[in-house]
Amino acid sequence: MTDKPELEQVLIRTDGHVATVIMNRPEQRNPLSATMLGDLASAFRWCQQEPDVRVVVLSGAGDRAFCAGADLSSFDGEMTQLERYRSRDLFVNLFILMSELGKPIVGRINGHALAGGFGLACACDLLVAVDTATFGLPEINVGIWPMMIQAILTRNIPRKVLLEMEMLGERWTAMQLQSLGVINRLVSHDLLDPTVNEISETLAKKSPVAMRLGRDSFYRQQDMDFRAAFHYLHGQFLLVSQTEDSKEGIKAFFEKREPDFKGR
Repeated sequence: MTDKPELEQVLIRTDGHVATVIMNRPEQRNPLSATMLGDLASAFRWCQQEPDVRVVVLSGAGDRAFCAGADLSSFDGEMTQLERYRSRDLFVNLFILMSELGKPIVGRINGHALAGGFGLACACDLLVAVDTATFGLPEINVGIWPMMIQAILTRNIPRKVLLEMEMLGERWTAMQLQSLGVINRLVSHDLLDPTVNEISETLAKKSPVAMRLGRDSFYRQQDMDFRAAFHYLHGQFLLVSQTEDSKEGIKAFFEKREPDFKGR
């Protein structure tokens, strides 16, 4: 593997084909400061470019919070209005990078995920959460609206539910969100890491090239016209079916053995 980037507020740990990206300001509940957002983008870019990494796990340090949302003070200070406006590009660039990563992202929700932290969780492909975690969009309570994460939220949460969360600003339990299909696995604290590890290791055994093409197609087709989506997906199916991994997978199926995927 290439050298990991030196980051101030984010840690990167690797184990085999799995990289874990950790927001590392547990005393402040891992807020999304400008530095944190920049570090997360650098960490994800490294994971994207590192061929040995097939799966990324995103988590927050500590056991209180996954992420408490934006650190508003870090964006203000002596900034001009134009500088403050441009600083929000950090959110945009990070969420676009995550959607175009080409590798599955598993959210390890170890605690509360609020405001921008909830959006960050929804930007992951799969979510494993502790049963004590809570989620919410409290922005309305301070006269703000979750503009920067709304595009992600509307693609993950039922319309009426999202409007209730945005308009009332109340906390929701992990069990409530699992019942809506937002959370994949809901576990106790002692089962969080074993469950995340099991899912990550299973994902890492899949064909990297099929995973990349399939994941990309999922996010790209969601905003296409119905007919255009079919034509696009037809082309993507032809592409993935011509890969070496596809041929190896079919051959292994008939030979009744585990496939040896190379990512080609």
